[in-house]
Amino acid sequence: MDAIHAAITNAIIFKGTNLWILVFAIVIASVGLNMNSTAVIIGAMLISPLMGPINGMGYSIATYDFPLFRRALRNFAFAVSASLAASTAYFAITPLSIAHSELLARTSPSIYDVIIALFGGLAGIVAISSKHKGNVIPGVAIATALMPPLCTAGYGLATFQFAYFFGAFYLFTINTVFIAISSVLFSQFLDFPIRTVVEEEKKRKVHRWTTAVIAITVIPSLYFGYLLVQKERFTVNANKLIASISALDGNYLLRYDVNPGSNSIKLIYGGVSLRQSTKDTIQRRADRYDLTHAQLEIEQGFSTSEISHDITEVDQSLRAEIGRLALALQRSRDERINAEIGNIQTRQVLLELKALYPQVVSLAYANPIQYTGQAPSDSSRISVVVMSTRRPHLRSAEKQRIESWIRQRISAQHIKTFYEQE
Repeated sequence: MDAIHAAITNAIIFKGTNLWILVFAIVIASVGLNMNSTAVIIGAMLISPLMGPINGMGYSIATYDFPLFRRALRNFAFAVSASLAASTAYFAITPLSIAHSELLARTSPSIYDVIIALFGGLAGIVAISSKHKGNVIPGVAIATALMPPLCTAGYGLATFQFAYFFGAFYLFTINTVFIAISSVLFSQFLDFPIRTVVEEEKKRKVHRWTTAVIAITVIPSLYFGYLLVQKERFTVNANKLIASISALDGNYLLRYDVNPGSNSIKLIYGGVSLRQSTKDTIQRRADRYDLTHAQLEIEQGFSTSEISHDITEVDQSLRAEIGRLALALQRSRDERINAEIGNIQTRQVLLELKALYPQVVSLAYANPIQYTGQAPSDSSRISVVVMSTRRPHLRSAEKQRIESWIRQRISAQHIKTFYEQE
């Protein structure tokens, strides 16, 4: 018994080695929560010395050692203040401020955390009282998780998210109270000796205070535990509903969002347009899965009928554009054919003209439009003929005959002839 008393008394001291270990554990836990690293958080829980003062408070209550209780409480308050200050300072300066899953897990305590803390504390005090401790103490440190809730509370203070602060600090309070209560229970079970004379009235006062602390700590956790069960039940029923309405009347569930906190389910469908009868079917199935009071938000993600209408409009535009391009292509083809025909006709005219007048070497003609400021007409068209000749050069009478012959040959009303001499 004396050895157990000495071990518990020494563990409540926060100076020298214990103080440095506390500081290191605070930093490690804060970084682990910041980086969402489970392994780092477990390491911080293993080296944290916070269990010492808590066991000291429970042992001192069981043995009515009030000086030891005051000393343990003072050291515990110092450790908590140092932890909060260090974690708040860390989260105030770190550039990473996202609340990851490891941090959020410490903000919603319930009655289940009470059970964990009570039985974890019992395992811890049994290990302290036993010669064969094994790996019980590290396991208790991991299960009860004292350091991470304190650091999460520091995160709430640093980021002014006080819901996180109160949730995490309440979890820390649950762990503290029920680890201490488990120490009280086991110490009384082992009948540790009372080292001072205590009046019965003072004992009854201690019992009343202990009962009051337990009640104040447990009652909110019962309520939060009830909410947790309701949320879990809501999530399970919502998943059953979603599985049964993934396809309805040509509509397919594209995306859904289940929010147990607000009792709401958001459903986004794709397919044909949602009819009221389809929505009524979804509501009836929600009633079947005990989701009568759930807020159903049903939305149309996309409608195939709207898509068909859009496709029809696009198809008409494409058809019009294709027709325009086909007409332009036909005009270009006609112009090319006409040009080829014109070239053939020019060569034929040249051959016939050279048979009559061997002096003609080459011939070219075109049909440009002569603009006079009015709309062009057939009378405004003029054929331009250019000929190259060699010696002996053509006489004026010959040129007139050639011009008359060409006018008849190419059926041109107006013709202008130019001669080039080689």
